Amino acid sequence: MKLNRDWIIGLLVALLMVLNSAQAIARENVLPQAIAAENGSGQLSALVAEALANNPDLKSAEARWEMAKHQIIPARSLDDPRLSFALSNYPIDDLSGDVTPMTGKEIQLSQMFPFPGKLAAKEAMAEQQAAWYRGVYEDARGLLVQQVKDAWYRLYFQQRAIDITRQNITLLRDFIRLTETRYEVGIGLQQDVLKAQVERSKLLDKLFNLEQQRTTVLAELNRLLNRPASGLFETPETLTLTSVDSSLQTLVGISRSQRPLFNAYQAMIDRYQAQRKLAKLNHYPDFNLFAGYRLREEVAGDPAEGSDFVSAGISINIPLWQGKRRAAVSEADSALRMAQNQLDNFRNRVDFVIADQYAQLEKNHHLVELFQTGIIPQAEQSFEAGLTAYQVGDADFLNLLDSLMTLYRYQIDFHRALSDHERSVAQLEAAVGQGLGKELQAQYLKQ
Repeated sequence: MKLNRDWIIGLLVALLMVLNSAQAIARENVLPQAIAAENGSGQLSALVAEALANNPDLKSAEARWEMAKHQIIPARSLDDPRLSFALSNYPIDDLSGDVTPMTGKEIQLSQMFPFPGKLAAKEAMAEQQAAWYRGVYEDARGLLVQQVKDAWYRLYFQQRAIDITRQNITLLRDFIRLTETRYEVGIGLQQDVLKAQVERSKLLDKLFNLEQQRTTVLAELNRLLNRPASGLFETPETLTLTSVDSSLQTLVGISRSQRPLFNAYQAMIDRYQAQRKLAKLNHYPDFNLFAGYRLREEVAGDPAEGSDFVSAGISINIPLWQGKRRAAVSEADSALRMAQNQLDNFRNRVDFVIADQYAQLEKNHHLVELFQTGIIPQAEQSFEAGLTAYQVGDADFLNLLDSLMTLYRYQIDFHRALSDHERSVAQLEAAVGQGLGKELQAQYLKQ
């Protein structure tokens, strides 16, 4: 009997420790108050700034834009003049310059002038090409910001999920000890022990997957920042929900004026229009003006008595082969249709992304509120009631374990919804082309 009393006393002590631990973990994992804690926005802003300064893909896009800008001046400039020197009409017998009056040394300067309007069309093509690359670069900045934020919010969720999973693994380890003790003294069931062990194994499997996913996201975030893949980041305990008060139609309207690629596609259309104009102008000839000066020596019988000669003239190319010129016009027409269709397709894709992410945002916003005000408090109360009932022997272990796992899933789902909400905000900002704060919204409405 003494041995049995010792087992029972030990069992009660173990039960009390497990219950206290379970209640503490349940309270710790429940929703943060009003989701109002610091969300690491300062660190996130610093990471965004670092990515904008160091990302190689963005630097490449900027260099491509700079390269295109430097092509404008050559496009609108005349070809270099040509300076030529010739020895004319020297007799092959002795190559003397004083034998015949036709002999002389001639210097000639020539300049080609394209048909009026061609240089302007070439300049317009280069300017619009540069405008296209500028739009691509500016849009890439917005997409890079979205990618950094997306990785950051995914990292937040995975870290929170890892923390909650580890805490529940610790709690299940205590439950396993308790059920083993109860089973050894004959007041527990072996299936309780096995069920607790299975649930703990499931959580370990979940933990391994979450840690692998976190490693992948860390590598992705470091790549965006141009850092070594092994870099680590501290994530906040919770996030603050970003308030989006704009309607769907308002966001679509903002995107038309603020998303850089819309202006870029319009620049591409203008570029092909200039190309078509140039192709039409190529039906007309270019002009080559030249002037020459011939140096002569005095020759016997020369009526000009060795005087130097000057000459000037003009030459034109003959646009005889019209087939290739008509083909160039047709090429420009096809390019125009292509650019217009690409713009229409891009507009449709932007509208879809905005509509899809807006719906996702609203769903996750409602989910966060539902988890905060209803589901998790109710699940916590159910778990605590199960703990109390289990303590006095009015509930079996399987029901207690089920309520714990249910609370665990809701806690994970809450942080997933919170992370997904902020990810949708980031994608909306990239699709719209600007932030979604109230000040920016008011500024747009005044335009």
